[in-house]
Amino acid sequence: MGKFLLAVLAIALLVYAIFDCIALPREQMRGRLPKPAWFAIIVIVPVLGPLLWLTVGHRRSWNPPAGGNGGRRAPRPPSGPDDDPDYLRGL
Repeated sequence: MGKFLLAVLAIALLVYAIFDCIALPREQMRGRLPKPAWFAIIVIVPVLGPLLWLTVGHRRSWNPPAGGNGGRRAPRPPSGPDDDPDYLRGL
């Protein structure tokens, strides 16, 4: 049972890394390797390839969004007349 679980985990990691490599824009990739080279590394090297992609090839940005409001979201405009205080005041 343990070997089966490891095999399923390795296949899930491989599939995730392949789709992540395909969907990621070139600007967000780290290093000098092109996408086809990363794709080959992910597919040819069984478990180490996807792990390398996730740790070395993919740039993750954990910085908060830039803005003067300290990372808080701007208030959303009313989505309908019943959410608009100005409209409700006029009733």
